[in-house]
Amino acid sequence: MKERDLLFGLNEVQGVGWKSIDKICAAGLLSEKAFACVPEDWERIGLNGKVAAALASIYTPEWIAERHSLIEERGIGLVTILDEDYPAMLKETVEPPWILYYRGRLELLSRPGIAMVGTRVPTAYGIKVGEMLAGELSAAGLTVVSGLARGIDSVCHKAALKGRGSTIAVTATGMDKVYPPENRELLRNVAQDGLVLTEYPLGTPSHPGLFPRRNRIIAGLSLGTVVVEADSRSGSLITADAALEAGRDVFAVPGPLTSPKSRGALDLIKQGAKLVTGSADIVEEYQFCLPQPPVNTRDNGDAEPLDKEGPGEKKLTREESQLYHILHQGPFTLDELLARSQWDFGLLHSVLLSLIIKKAVTQLPGAIYKII
Repeated sequence: MKERDLLFGLNEVQGVGWKSIDKICAAGLLSEKAFACVPEDWERIGLNGKVAAALASIYTPEWIAERHSLIEERGIGLVTILDEDYPAMLKETVEPPWILYYRGRLELLSRPGIAMVGTRVPTAYGIKVGEMLAGELSAAGLTVVSGLARGIDSVCHKAALKGRGSTIAVTATGMDKVYPPENRELLRNVAQDGLVLTEYPLGTPSHPGLFPRRNRIIAGLSLGTVVVEADSRSGSLITADAALEAGRDVFAVPGPLTSPKSRGALDLIKQGAKLVTGSADIVEEYQFCLPQPPVNTRDNGDAEPLDKEGPGEKKLTREESQLYHILHQGPFTLDELLARSQWDFGLLHSVLLSLIIKKAVTQLPGAIYKII
């Protein structure tokens, strides 16, 4: 049985979380040897008695095959951290998900993404700004990533679905659960025209402790995180913290000084987040990642390409875009890029050369590479 199937099976066992799988992998038990383990073997590597008993009783090749059939019957796809199409940017984060269950357009994982988060109870101002920014960023080619929550998340998903960048919804439940319930239709629309992701198996209900875990995926999939409107204790700030921890950008939309819903975003700006006055403030940071020249959306008049003579006009291939995403966290040496990309030297060298020719990347002394 393949390692990816064994990994999937572990993730399906109730009570087996990220740290348990990490212990199992570290102990060399991501193999068929695990099928012969008794509870004492699992406890010996640090698993608690309940989890050890569950693994010993149900973790078999037959049970794994049944779980595979169940998700296939429901039209759910599967990507593991061992697969080539697992997003490279997410793999570089703290505790990347072992498994991603999905419905929709998997190719969106290879496109440049921008997280957009905010309060569940937005003001009219927050709704207007969220719709405007998400729509314009998606039109420019950025995929909007959010958490399908009430309020700003929902506003941004709906607006982004209308653009070429589309949207990714990361949920904190299993694929058969909808939270909040009123977003059932939105979830269906995202699954059809965008992408729905979760790390949780079927049957996982909503629970407060799962939302911060969900937020790390939102930040990890994205080049940066935009906080549209948030109070000082908003869960959106957890996503911003996750973005900083992953070495990603944080943007914040200023709001009225008198509005409690603006305090979180204003605090982020005071701490160094980039202030957003329009979508161009975000697009200009990632113009080399976009499939076509970015659009100047500051004005209400006719849209014009930014940097008409610059490298933003040069379309990047999938590999070039992936490497550019990595270098956005750089600069890095050649050896560091080899480790992060997991490519062979020939491919890495050719992609680097192409990016240099397109004036998206420059080489510094000591074989160090950085974006321009």
